Amino acid sequence: MTSHEAESFAELIADCADIPPTLRDGGPTLPGQREPAPWEVNETTFAQVNDLEEYV
Repeated sequence: MTSHEAESFAELIADCADIPPTLRDGGPTLPGQREPAPWEVNETTFAQVNDLEEYV
């Protein structure tokens, strides 16, 4: 494998084909997207915005 810049798409494809399969296909997979935890207003969250009109 060389480290020069490809001058055409054909050369780029050929360079990519030279990458060993262990580097192309291996590696850790990312976990799937998690669902966010349900959110609800309770006394603690309400206290954070209580009297907010005074600051706005």
